[in-house]
Amino acid sequence: MTKTPTNWTGRDDAKVEHMIRRGASRRDLLKMLMASGIGAAAGGSLLLKAGAAVAATPVSGGSIKAAGWSSSTADTLDPAKASLSTDYVRICSFYNRLTVLDETGGIQMELAESVSTDDAQTWEIKLKSGVTFHDGKTLSAEDVVFSLSRHLDEATGSKVNAIAQQMSEISKVDDLTVKIVLSAPNADLPTILALHHFMIIAAGTTDFSTANGTGPFICEVFEPGVRSIATKNPNYFKAEGPYLDSVEFFAISDNSARVNALLSGDIQIAANVNPRSMRMLEGQSAIKTSVTTAGNYTDLNIRLDMEPGSKAEFIEGMKSLVNRELIQKSVLRGMAEIGNDQPVSPANRYYNTELKARAFDPEKAKHHFEKAGVLGAEIPMVCSDAAASSVDIATVMQQSGSEIGMNLKVDRVPADGYWSNYWLKAPIHFGHINPRPTPDILFSLLYGSDAKWNESHYASDKFDSMMIEARGELDEAKRKEMYWTMQEMISNEAGTIIPAYFSNIDGLASNVQGIKSNPLGGLMGFNFAEHVWLDS
Repeated sequence: MTKTPTNWTGRDDAKVEHMIRRGASRRDLLKMLMASGIGAAAGGSLLLKAGAAVAATPVSGGSIKAAGWSSSTADTLDPAKASLSTDYVRICSFYNRLTVLDETGGIQMELAESVSTDDAQTWEIKLKSGVTFHDGKTLSAEDVVFSLSRHLDEATGSKVNAIAQQMSEISKVDDLTVKIVLSAPNADLPTILALHHFMIIAAGTTDFSTANGTGPFICEVFEPGVRSIATKNPNYFKAEGPYLDSVEFFAISDNSARVNALLSGDIQIAANVNPRSMRMLEGQSAIKTSVTTAGNYTDLNIRLDMEPGSKAEFIEGMKSLVNRELIQKSVLRGMAEIGNDQPVSPANRYYNTELKARAFDPEKAKHHFEKAGVLGAEIPMVCSDAAASSVDIATVMQQSGSEIGMNLKVDRVPADGYWSNYWLKAPIHFGHINPRPTPDILFSLLYGSDAKWNESHYASDKFDSMMIEARGELDEAKRKEMYWTMQEMISNEAGTIIPAYFSNIDGLASNVQGIKSNPLGGLMGFNFAEHVWLDS
């Protein structure tokens, strides 16, 4: 008969957890438990409980190297100008926002103690007290006013200037209170303030060769296009985190090289792994993956203001030539949801469920190409490893075109410099868009007539007016109806082809813990550095 101890306590549970952290084997642990009178079955249950507790309890210490997929000499520490995933990772490490989004998309306060309004037009922001910048300066309302006002200055070159334009007044009420008055009501303001670009910097900052933020890490090294090294902020205002002592971040644009670096142990995190590489990672005990579907996508952009995109028949032909199912199943290995050329993903509550994807119809495409007078002409599609899976998508379209006499050229260019030299500029090129939490943000960034990232140069007075109207519509049913109409307009009128919404795959060393999903994209919405820890 198994002897059951009467004195097994929480202290003993802690002892088991401690031994697990020290690397004790399951066999050694069971021997210890049985010596204490615990049977094999009960001991196994206790080990599972202790193992789960160890996995869920953050551990401080250690350093990691993490690799993203995009980088350039234009890398920046200026939140207003951030445009690459590499930029987002760094600014999340060095700065904070007024609000942040949790894994469900819910609003949580960060630098703000509260964000309140009575009419969705005039907002009051109360700041947390005692927060300090890396240089010791105390956070105040002046810093928030300065940070937000920069986005309204054309000279800043803010990537969210079009979104910020609705802030008609940004003023200090007292040292810890800011008032924001919008040009029209917008219930999404707390979500907008959670965007990466709205990080808070110290008032008067003009030098971004380093970062002086309130964030979890201090910038020790920043070499644009090369790497950054972040070290733990000992005066961080949050009770928990960060847990790591330092994080080195850089980009390895080639997917295979990035995966091999993870497999060899040279890095502990490989971001945005191509689905083709999943087989290399499966069965590797030292590797695990984090798969999220937040709505990021790679799109083919056809500029409507340049040949051949200025011909509507050419646009229609290209949209009918996209074999979306083949791209989903073969290029993306099933880790995607089929799209229909509009940016709001099925993960969003405003997604238009009645907007069905266009069928793959080569003969219909040929008809449109003939009417456009382009059948047989060589037409380049600029692609790069910088835009995830774009080379493979371009190849699929090239093959489909060749079967109907359409000569689409896969013009593959280097990842280095792609975003500054080709994106938004070439007549036909690929982009890669990270998730955004609301339709209004997507529309304002990508499809408004004056949007900074209007990839196909789409312009519609009707769309612009609906965007403003929907933004201030407090009736949820009416707002949804407008967003559905706007998605249909984009799908039918814009020159962007969005074949699928990606599942984002991040490769991790097995001892990296704490990664969760986030609606702003992979790597926990690029905010992984603050939250991950190493399970020793």
